[in-house]
Amino acid sequence: QVQLVESGGGLVQPGGSLRLSCAASGSIFSFAMGWYRQAPESQRELVAATGSSGSTYYADSVKGRFTISRDNAKSTVYLQMNSLKPEDTAVYYCNSRIGPQEHWGQGTQVTVSS
Repeated sequence: QVQLVESGGGLVQPGGSLRLSCAASGSIFSFAMGWYRQAPESQRELVAATGSSGSTYYADSVKGRFTISRDNAKSTVYLQMNSLKPEDTAVYYCNSRIGPQEHWGQGTQVTVSS
């Protein structure tokens, strides 16, 4: 069972930056890793993902502002968020997936407000 622990959330002003980290309890080498977010009264949505080959995917709403990266040696995935907007406010969740196996972190709150 893989355990995921997110960190790095917080309160930031519009235009600011944050870097989220997701530390896994085991190897993520073969896993697809993703960051999702869920705003109040909204469905959880995929923000960014990286495959085991290093391929990446971004939602249109964050393209050019967010960057996902992975360090397999540290079993950690990062989400660099720049030019943050109030609409980026949400709880951000880390996800790992391989075949039918899927795991979620507990989430970290990101609030963008002046």
